[in-house]
Amino acid sequence: MTLVITLDDQNRKTALAEAARILLSGGTVAFPTETVYGLGADATSAEAVARIYAAKGRPSFNPLIAHVANLEAARQQGLFSTEAEALAKAFWPGPLTLVLPLAGSATVCGLARAGLDSVALRVPDHPVAQALIAAVGRPLAAPSANRSGHISPVTAAHVFTDLNGAIDMILDGGPTLVGLESTIVACLDDTPRLLRPGGIARENIEAVLGRPLKEAASSATPAAPGMLASHYAPRAQLRLNAAARAEDESGLDFGGTFASSPDVLDLSPRGDLIEAAAHLFDYLHKLDAAGKPVIAVAPIPHHGLGEAINDRLARAAAPR
Repeated sequence: MTLVITLDDQNRKTALAEAARILLSGGTVAFPTETVYGLGADATSAEAVARIYAAKGRPSFNPLIAHVANLEAARQQGLFSTEAEALAKAFWPGPLTLVLPLAGSATVCGLARAGLDSVALRVPDHPVAQALIAAVGRPLAAPSANRSGHISPVTAAHVFTDLNGAIDMILDGGPTLVGLESTIVACLDDTPRLLRPGGIARENIEAVLGRPLKEAASSATPAAPGMLASHYAPRAQLRLNAAARAEDESGLDFGGTFASSPDVLDLSPRGDLIEAAAHLFDYLHKLDAAGKPVIAVAPIPHHGLGEAINDRLARAAAPR
């Protein structure tokens, strides 16, 4: 049975101390970030990182993001170009992951990097995540705290449903704010590339760079988390860009496309993509739990955070 601690003002200090003890002894702790709940382990220990892979059932070639305290700590792990520095200063702490060449001083282990000579780094913008990283004093490898390929967790209850008994502790800090994973940008050469859309829109990143992001080069081996074709998948099949919902389908709506029904959840009745991103995984969890074999998904615009939302839905709908 996994220990679950709901954080409050009275137990916060002792709970974080116990979580840090578990992590420093090679264990696994799920904790909230501003994006989704992460499954943390000491990123410098291959044995600890292996426990993440075991708990998630995750392919070993899929690298993990290392969460660090600040830009100074990130510089110890990765080599920053001028553009990488600009992005870090603009968006950290926050939902941006940078994939960088590995620094000579790096301590993130090879298993967390899936053997690559690059490292994925992020500074999370959540008080629990920041306090936990500070207490451990090391980078934390922390993919989403769910079984590999399942819907990402935005509450502690989602984590418990998927990983109870497989991990040591869950720190319940309430629902996450962004509700969508980080945007991943590779700065491995003189051409920044978008590896995964996420919580920061492409347009905002391009505004800092002053030029368009390139697309990721195709590869059979993922260069960053979340790049497998089938990912974030519920048990139900997804039918994307549905103009109407059949009677035997659940509905994931956007902007009131479907008629109101107990079987329909609207990501944002007013058509707000930020609100839709925050609701995406929670609503997929709820519709999947309702048990209908198909979830009809209303069309969602591709601009702003809509790019990331459509990316997640396409992966969830991919053949398994």
